[in-house]
Amino acid sequence: MKYKYLPIILIIILFSCTEKKENSSLNPENWSKRTVNLKASDSLEYGKSYLSIYSQIYSMSEHTTHNLTSMVSMRNTSESDTIYLLRAEYFDTHGKSVRKYFDAPIFLAPMETTEIIIDEVDVSGGTGSNFILEWKIPRNCPEPLFEGIMTSTMGQQGLSFTTHAKRIE
Repeated sequence: MKYKYLPIILIIILFSCTEKKENSSLNPENWSKRTVNLKASDSLEYGKSYLSIYSQIYSMSEHTTHNLTSMVSMRNTSESDTIYLLRAEYFDTHGKSVRKYFDAPIFLAPMETTEIIIDEVDVSGGTGSNFILEWKIPRNCPEPLFEGIMTSTMGQQGLSFTTHAKRIE
């Protein structure tokens, strides 16, 4: 009688230990809902920004790294205009393209934010990963804001820091 609940407990333990592998930032269906058709005749201003991201940082020495969860926050700072993101491409420490996040321009409504999440277990970018973000905005519209937020927790300790994009074109 004392082993009556053992199978239930084992099933709960088994399912609680499985890791969920869905990576929402990579799911093209999420981006396809935002896709727009931009015409070459549209009078939009073009821009390109560089954003440093860290999927790993060094800890204690150059031989030990600590994995981080990284978020790329893409924000429309305009209260009245829609903006367009043309490209969000992720590069590793060596400058090799890891992935592109969408294949067609997407929109951000006024004051809207969207994110790209790089899971803590995804270390493909390494210690010097970065993004190139291309965008178009209406004339006299404030530029979009791109930030990187890196976080990690181990036990009772937490680590977090931010980076800010720099316009390069």
